[in-house]
Amino acid sequence: MDDSLRGAAAIVGIGELKPERTRPGRDAMSLLAEAAYLAIQDAGLAKSDIDGMIVDPELAVGSGGGYAARMAEYMGIYPTWATGCDAQGAAGVAMALQAAAYINAGLATYVLCGMGAAVDPAMRRRPPAGGRTETATTEFQAPFGPTVAANGWYAMIAKRYEALYGATVEKRAKVSVDFRYNANHNPMAIFHDTPITVDDVVNSRIVADPLHLLECVMPCAGGCAFVVTSAEAAQSLPHKPAYILGGGLGILRGNLTHVGEITVSPVGRGARKAFSMAGYGPSDVQVMEIYDSFTITVMCELEESGFCEKGEAADWIQAHDLTFKGDKPMNTHGGQLSYGQASTAGGCAQVTEAVRQIRRDGGEHQVPGPTDLVYVTGSGGAFSQQSAMLLGSEATL
Repeated sequence: MDDSLRGAAAIVGIGELKPERTRPGRDAMSLLAEAAYLAIQDAGLAKSDIDGMIVDPELAVGSGGGYAARMAEYMGIYPTWATGCDAQGAAGVAMALQAAAYINAGLATYVLCGMGAAVDPAMRRRPPAGGRTETATTEFQAPFGPTVAANGWYAMIAKRYEALYGATVEKRAKVSVDFRYNANHNPMAIFHDTPITVDDVVNSRIVADPLHLLECVMPCAGGCAFVVTSAEAAQSLPHKPAYILGGGLGILRGNLTHVGEITVSPVGRGARKAFSMAGYGPSDVQVMEIYDSFTITVMCELEESGFCEKGEAADWIQAHDLTFKGDKPMNTHGGQLSYGQASTAGGCAQVTEAVRQIRRDGGEHQVPGPTDLVYVTGSGGAFSQQSAMLLGSEATL
């Protein structure tokens, strides 16, 4: 068991902006800066204390790189170590693990991690068709392709899963309903005031067969950030630390076509590393913050993470209460399905919510039972890369 990082670092400050459908007059850098300042203040630090930065490269789409340097200048923070994290929706978790490694290596003391999104990712300008780079995987994708954004890819996964295991929308719908209940108790959630039922999900319009509208995230604008430091330094800061006990990131494919069984998600590789490093197993987990771009994403991640066997997720979900009051509390802030997905900052909010639950300051959506061990995942692409992490209230077993 590799335990060199177990409990060596902790998340000590969090900041996030309420997801909104649009943020007129704001760009991604300004949203990240606002969330970052909130995180620094929450940690009881000043921006002059920050000597490490990890920011999402989406900040620099079309600008030729250099995003960390530009963000540092924008915020007036001049670190001695800075880098990016090209892990898409898996970046929130991956950043925390990167930060822990940098701190453990002595490269930085206080690392600011974060990302921001100003517009709907599906509405970004795409390069003209003539500028496409052809690869070995585009001969069937380019002429026909899936629907806009990720919907088509995940619809194929859901359709294949239905064929193999019979999990139709009637069973998938409970994921959306339980997460919406959590959002209804979280004033920060974009769907805070809108409850839904299983019938609402089943009767919502098809977006990409077999996925219905209420099984899919609504991309929005926002920002999210957190600060990581050493376990020793964390002791002198205002809030209860959330210790990073273990983690990993698995990659199975660059895209969904041509490679393997598409219902197998790469989080299994990250999960095995996370549990091994932390010295815990799935049965020890008290709260789960599972990346939920679509209902099918959650089901496959639960299986690959070891919470149930392959093909059993739909029945497992029916057997358990996933609300923050339930026996298997999951996505206690509402998840991206109901809290909101501000591009990759949506995955970052899974991390900040885990920290909030460990601190026990979740307010109306605080888990009433123990929250000493929280499992967090992130997902990038269409089951391309996924990250897993265990956060704990104590640094050691």
